[in-house]
Amino acid sequence: MINYQELKEKFISAYAAGPRIFRAPGRVNLIGEHTDYNGGFVLPMAIEREAAVAISARNDRKFRVFTANFDETAEFDLDRPFAGRRGFWLNYIEGVVRLLDAERASVKGADIVIWSDVPSGAGLSSSAALEVAIGLAVSESSGIGVDRVTLAKIGQRTEHEFVGAKVGIMDQFVSAHATEGHALLLDCRSLEFENVPLDTSGISIVICDTNVKHDLATSAYNTRRQECEEAVSLLRRFMPGVEQLRDVSVDDFERYGDSLPEPIRRRARHIVTENARTLGAAAALKLGRMSELGGLMYASHDSLRDDYEVSSPELDTMVRIASGINGVLGARMTGGGFGGSTVNLVKVESLDTFKSTITTEYHSATSIEPTILISGAAAGASEVEI
Repeated sequence: MINYQELKEKFISAYAAGPRIFRAPGRVNLIGEHTDYNGGFVLPMAIEREAAVAISARNDRKFRVFTANFDETAEFDLDRPFAGRRGFWLNYIEGVVRLLDAERASVKGADIVIWSDVPSGAGLSSSAALEVAIGLAVSESSGIGVDRVTLAKIGQRTEHEFVGAKVGIMDQFVSAHATEGHALLLDCRSLEFENVPLDTSGISIVICDTNVKHDLATSAYNTRRQECEEAVSLLRRFMPGVEQLRDVSVDDFERYGDSLPEPIRRRARHIVTENARTLGAAAALKLGRMSELGGLMYASHDSLRDDYEVSSPELDTMVRIASGINGVLGARMTGGGFGGSTVNLVKVESLDTFKSTITTEYHSATSIEPTILISGAAAGASEVEI
């Protein structure tokens, strides 16, 4: 967890002034993978890891930023053109700030210290946590309060325009909107959402990082998005009103899916069936049917592995090991794929066995030490009072 007092002291040491502090969480997606950019449904929860931002407004349009994670300082000026370089961490901050300024046109410069304990590359939305935390911090320090939907959209646009990853809205939305003790069922088209109670008194949400890293901006993520758009274009021959794969039901796909060439057919099948699984999972969670939720998680992983082809040998190994442990109700890869983490539904009394078995057997199979994180459902972005 972030030590806010230590963050405050880092800020004072760097800038000789007192800051305000804001934070935004990472997330784990229980189910609903790659459905967000297809206008579909997702069921994430915020995790107890976060990005924290200490900030103090300036009288000019200059931003000085220190990252405690990399022990580096960088700066930019809003009155000068964007001059970021590919892959540079500052792009996330500068992108949010420039888009926020375009939205409100009254952003003040600031001195900033950022510190995150969301693992990078683990599929837990470290970048979205940073984007939402920066957006909230800069808007509040500039006195231009921005609603949470706008913050989420600015974070998403930052990924598109300043990073090069055509991500959906889920990560930023749950980081901005999450309610403690709840998962969030989100309609990614309308942005209507429902807080779904998540009781972890008898069941733990366990995240297992394969420690195989991925970079969405350079992975096959954008290719999958293009394949989904091609599926929509082809299905319009039979269903003229289709705008996104979200508009295709399971029955529709059974009727028309064979008209699609491979691998487009399998990509579309994953999205169509994953939307159905996500709605079923939310219904099961509301009724406390954890075994039913777990079964849907296993089915989701199979679809992501076989139809969407975004899993990896390490992720598959981790899910296979988990499925053989007594007390595990469900397991699946989570996040964009090609590495990252699995999310597991584990009975509390089986936690110790689960952790030891995963650690031992995963290392034996891959020679990699996994990282295991147990998290409750955390609250969304907020200001921190010290």
